[in-house]
Amino acid sequence: MYQTKLSQEDFVKEYLESADEVLSSLHTHEKDGLSSAQASKLLDEYGLNKLDEAQKDSIVKRFFAQMADPMVIMLIIAAVISLIVGIYNGEGDYADVVIIMFVVILNSFLGVVQELKAEEALAALQEMTAAQSKVMRDGSLQSVPSSQLVPGDIIVFEAGDAVGADCRILESASLKIEEAALTGESVPVSKVIDMLHLGASEKDVPLADRKNMCYMGSTVVYGRGRGCVVATGMKTEMGKIAHALSSVQDEQTPLQKKLTELSHKLTVWVVAICAIIFAVSLIKHGFEFLSNIELVLNTFMVAVSLAVAAIPEGLAAVVTIVLSIGVTKMSKKHAIIRQLSAVETLGCTQVICSDKTGTLTQNKMTVVERVTGNLTAHLRTMALASDAVWDDATNTAQGEPTEAALVSDAAKNEFTTSYLKQTRPRVGEAPFDSSRKMMSVVVNNNGSYMQHTKGAPDVILSHCTTYLSETGIVPFTDELKAYVIEQNKQLANKALRVIASARRDWGSSCPESFDGAYLEHDMCFVGLSGMIDPVRPEVKSSIDEAKSAGIRVVMITGDHIDTACAIAQQLGIISSRKEALTGAQLDALSDEELDATIESYGVYARVQPEHKVRIVSAWKHKQKVVAMTGDGVNDAPSIKRADIGIGMGITGTDVTKNVADMVLADDNFSTIINACREGRRIYDNIRKCIQFLLSSNLAEVISVFVASFIGFTILEPTHLLWINLITDSLPALAMATEGAEPGIMKRKPRSAKDGIFAGGVGVDIMFQGIAISVLTLISYFIGHYLEFGTMDISQVLQNPSAGIHGMTMAFLTLSMVEMFHSLNMRSMHQSIFTLKKQNMWLWGAFVFALLLTYLVIETPLAQAFNFAEIGWEEYAAALILAALIIPIVEIEKWFARRGQRVCA
Repeated sequence: MYQTKLSQEDFVKEYLESADEVLSSLHTHEKDGLSSAQASKLLDEYGLNKLDEAQKDSIVKRFFAQMADPMVIMLIIAAVISLIVGIYNGEGDYADVVIIMFVVILNSFLGVVQELKAEEALAALQEMTAAQSKVMRDGSLQSVPSSQLVPGDIIVFEAGDAVGADCRILESASLKIEEAALTGESVPVSKVIDMLHLGASEKDVPLADRKNMCYMGSTVVYGRGRGCVVATGMKTEMGKIAHALSSVQDEQTPLQKKLTELSHKLTVWVVAICAIIFAVSLIKHGFEFLSNIELVLNTFMVAVSLAVAAIPEGLAAVVTIVLSIGVTKMSKKHAIIRQLSAVETLGCTQVICSDKTGTLTQNKMTVVERVTGNLTAHLRTMALASDAVWDDATNTAQGEPTEAALVSDAAKNEFTTSYLKQTRPRVGEAPFDSSRKMMSVVVNNNGSYMQHTKGAPDVILSHCTTYLSETGIVPFTDELKAYVIEQNKQLANKALRVIASARRDWGSSCPESFDGAYLEHDMCFVGLSGMIDPVRPEVKSSIDEAKSAGIRVVMITGDHIDTACAIAQQLGIISSRKEALTGAQLDALSDEELDATIESYGVYARVQPEHKVRIVSAWKHKQKVVAMTGDGVNDAPSIKRADIGIGMGITGTDVTKNVADMVLADDNFSTIINACREGRRIYDNIRKCIQFLLSSNLAEVISVFVASFIGFTILEPTHLLWINLITDSLPALAMATEGAEPGIMKRKPRSAKDGIFAGGVGVDIMFQGIAISVLTLISYFIGHYLEFGTMDISQVLQNPSAGIHGMTMAFLTLSMVEMFHSLNMRSMHQSIFTLKKQNMWLWGAFVFALLLTYLVIETPLAQAFNFAEIGWEEYAAALILAALIIPIVEIEKWFARRGQRVCA
């Protein structure tokens, strides 16, 4: 249950205290944070930083909930009626009752076990995708799960971070936080560090006005800063309003919804067939039928047999297990699936809109060329206008890849971070954002204030009026601008990412404001740095594979169009510059024009976040299934708009990961293609399971219906329950491990609108179901002939319990024909004799089912199942008949391939 509501006095009003008072009361330090020992002790005291969850149902309640299915209720009713009639007649034979209840209880038990396993899998998945927070522990910056935050932790905030707990702001560099989830205010709030003061008539500061606080559930959208955790878990503001938290909701995938609809239809069909059986009996025997309890019971048991035969009890569980196995397998290959529906959608992905940096490339930028009139000034400006840090101990740069490359370049020329911080400490900054495409810092050099700016060359050029040459500052003439533009183009043509530097001398007066609009004009242009981010070596082959699979790859990047085109042509995404479009050119196109030309472009350069949404929408308007990658907070809208949103696990922000359907643990494009291949394999295996189970159940229905219509019993409900439990479910589960068929990535993506029976599956189910039922009926008559020496079934019609040899033969044949048929289902269209690899799990299920079938016929269980003793001739005949399903289906597949039936 939920915790008791907390009173207002339980919450200290840290926003009315100074930062030093807050730090002192929590026994922490702004610079070093808590020690690991302190954090561990506080975690034990306060508990995990999580909101309470609603109490989950007990195992007993779940167990009985499994019995709420209409078909299970029908079985229980049948058992109860059978028990009453047995007591009434004084027969004392309750084998049917025992077996039916055993199967019902076993199914319920397995259902509960599967439910618990699903919850464990979900918990593990949530652990894998849990939000992380950057905190100071033991004097160093560490990344810890947000659930491990404790009061006193010092959190470092950057744009895109999710705020993991309620915090008092200690440092704010243009820090803006989105708090709509708590306040309903859609405009981000600028944060301050000063303590707040109450007015004369005020008793408290409204939540939306607490500008020196940030709260769990909010998101950093701009700037950077630090905060001290003051409340966690249910003591946060989010905890106060968490009055309606519920347990994890079961989420059905589109496929599972289709299967639920199928189950409902099957139920209707079963009820209709049962009604027909009762009507035929009534017509056949007249109204005396209603007064003959034994006859009514026998007719009811036939109806129950049909119900058991028609409903594939294990189908839902099999589908869940297949998806779970696939999700686990994907996670081991760096693709973390956050939504089960994504597994299905991956199999029909037609367009992948991918970022370039870090996904198609290695995200290891290195400066290889520079264009500048003053190298020292250029290197210094690039390093100062960066948040990356050079580690003197390891001789490596830590931080955003582009900035790390610039800092490394400066450090290798003796301008290390530690040296620059000592000689030119930063006094203010205007952080980078995607609309300005610049970052500026102001430093103090012995009382003289200098602004250092870096950013996109075209933007920097437009804000400069002078040029720093070898001899000093000169006017930025048109000739000089043309020279810089040409140099920038040459660098870009080499697939280099180009960053420009500029500066502005403020003299002895510090700027009055650090807003970008105030700082970034009338600057002095310093130079260009060209860096390269090498293509990931495995990406080229992955893009080739995507093409052969009918998947279109589109590059969307903020880089210069020349750089983007060079990389795209190297990877085979485009063949010429004509297939590339800039964000500005995209703005010039109407929606109708973009709709008409969207398929002509494979590269979009210099784009804004809103462009990505428009590109995804245009592809979706073409009825394409679209995947979209992203890492920044501004990518969240386009990721949500796509059919498959893909977040970056390494460089991605918490916001992006939380809205994504899939997270790439390695930020690698090849992982997406691997996931698409796995999605196709999983969907194929699910369809194989469906075809196998439905064709087998259809065969059972036809066999029981034909036999009951003629007037004899071919199989009893307990026999069908055993078959569905053993020879249906075991191989269906083994099919989940079936590998991808050859050429799975050579075929075009299936349509997302395709139903379960698309591509001829419905026809296959009908044909195979009829074939299996014919083999089962033939086996019954062979057993009948061996028992009576004649094919005349009049003895059985007069005494339905007389044909136990035929019943035993039919049970054996149906059990084994389904096992042989499971081998057919290793491929829905190809001959099984062409498959090079064996499925050892399937062979194991085959042998195990054969052993269990033998035991149930040859041990004392045979009496409970009403089986006869049979000899090796009957075994041989039954196995030969069962094995015939393989050549029958092989011939069907051959005709299907000859007719070039479309493969779904």
